[in-house]
Amino acid sequence: MPPRLRSALSAVLIALSCLFVPFGTLAAWAAYGLADTGRYVTTMAPLAADPAVREAVVDTLGDGILRAVDEHLDISPVRGSVRPFVQDAVRSFTHTRAFRLAWDTGNQVTHDAVLNALRTDDDRAVTVDLAPVTAQVKRQLTRDHVPLAARIPVEHTAVAVLPADRLATLRKGFHVLEVAGFWLPVAAVALAAGGIALAVRRRRAVAATALGTALGGALLVLALHVGRGLTLADLPAGVSHPAAGAVYDALTGTLRSAAWLLLGLGLAVALTAWLTRYLRLPRPARRRRGSEAPGPAGAPGPSRARA
Repeated sequence: MPPRLRSALSAVLIALSCLFVPFGTLAAWAAYGLADTGRYVTTMAPLAADPAVREAVVDTLGDGILRAVDEHLDISPVRGSVRPFVQDAVRSFTHTRAFRLAWDTGNQVTHDAVLNALRTDDDRAVTVDLAPVTAQVKRQLTRDHVPLAARIPVEHTAVAVLPADRLATLRKGFHVLEVAGFWLPVAAVALAAGGIALAVRRRRAVAATALGTALGGALLVLALHVGRGLTLADLPAGVSHPAAGAVYDALTGTLRSAAWLLLGLGLAVALTAWLTRYLRLPRPARRRRGSEAPGPAGAPGPSRARA
């Protein structure tokens, strides 16, 4: 193959490989990180101790309990006086081991329900039942002798996680991610290897591949930063921005680490390739064919002897 054609084909393969790096990393994170229930629960577990998340839970559960009380009990005149007790009880509950267990269990049940909806043809909305948490808060209010706490109804309150009208679109996207999460990284590695093997100057090809990988990592870091801002800006009214930000940071933590790893590793490999090119030791001069070292002083060399 002519050198120019080899160089052009190598450049195309390396460019495609560098293009696949950020998309492959994103797809692999979604397919093997977010889609794994065990990893998801482990990732979300520390948020049970996050102050912003706890306050969001206090507001959500407190409003839900008071709403249920208004619907079933005629205590509207004392709602304002009961509300602080309810919120204090919920806030106290969020500092207990029972809350951490309920948090992990709720995340596991929610994740299983979402995955089941994405992998099957069930078009019903995905919901989570808050009755167990309400029952725990009711018991604590009763122990604290809060008025009318024993009459708080514990009902199976379904909280929507995924609306039914979005399931079809999310299901298609999820299937695409499952396929891309495996094949995009494999394609990126194969294209990079092929491009370097075809290159006329392989050290330069390695440096170009490394720089492209670093650029892909940098773009991924920037995309995560921009995505965080867009996600928080698009939140519905009443949703806590600090809590949503904490959840976003927890979910994307692995992806962010992978992006920084790509950036750092790519720059390190590119720098190493540059240093080995410009700081390599000089090679010893080659001897001419037929030339030999002169013999001892006064003795003719082999060529002279033959002459």
